[in-house]
Amino acid sequence: MPGPERGATPSYDATIADRVDLTDTIAAFRIRPDGPVMPFTPGQYVTIGRVGADGRLVQRPYSVASSARRTEAGYELFIRLVRAGALTPLLFATKVGDRVTLKRPKGRFTLRPDDQRTHIFIATGCGLAPFLSMLRTLDDDAAPRKVIVLHGVSYADELGYRSELERWATDPRWGLRYVPTVSRPREPRNAGWTGRTGRAETVLGPLLDELRLPPAESVAYICGNPEMTVTAEEILRGHGFDAGSIHKELYWPLGSGRSSGAA
Repeated sequence: MPGPERGATPSYDATIADRVDLTDTIAAFRIRPDGPVMPFTPGQYVTIGRVGADGRLVQRPYSVASSARRTEAGYELFIRLVRAGALTPLLFATKVGDRVTLKRPKGRFTLRPDDQRTHIFIATGCGLAPFLSMLRTLDDDAAPRKVIVLHGVSYADELGYRSELERWATDPRWGLRYVPTVSRPREPRNAGWTGRTGRAETVLGPLLDELRLPPAESVAYICGNPEMTVTAEEILRGHGFDAGSIHKELYWPLGSGRSSGAA
């Protein structure tokens, strides 16, 4: 995703309309602008900001997780707390009704409207957000596609939107396959987890072998940490996917040293 932004402090122009905490460090925020909600294409991001203790405005981009057909309630954002970050500690200290700045949707990591190939969505952590927007929009359009969702997290309780994805996976209209995986199966926090284990990129190769998807009839979207993105692309190329069948969104620049999404 684009890098951090800073600027002169404007007046707040949006409100935190709702907040749902999945864990102590992961939450879904719904941001409602004071004016009309600008339309967006599934996969795009908005930039939000808060003023810090030093009086400076800190802004970061976050992918929209909500449906592009349900904008009346604002934009839903799926965000991880980065304790040493500049913005997320400010956001996680907020409550419903608090104010933020908001910039209009942007971005080219978007769903191609007429692409009927099998879609493979590969995400780590909060990189799931743009795929939720794509799936929710397709659902609202009554236009389901054949989709595989591979979502890698450290802990099972970080599997955001799990029940929604599991519901689509049992819906005969969809043909959706949901593949969650946890990378730290021996941690006490993952006690009871019986699903796949390992990082998303380590699961991807065996999954492609298992599914035997024809590369010419498939398209892959990757969103999450840059190391995963690079490795996943290499694996896809090794399975016959060409550049035109792989779309990527980095959650921060490779080599920046960050350990999560926008901070």
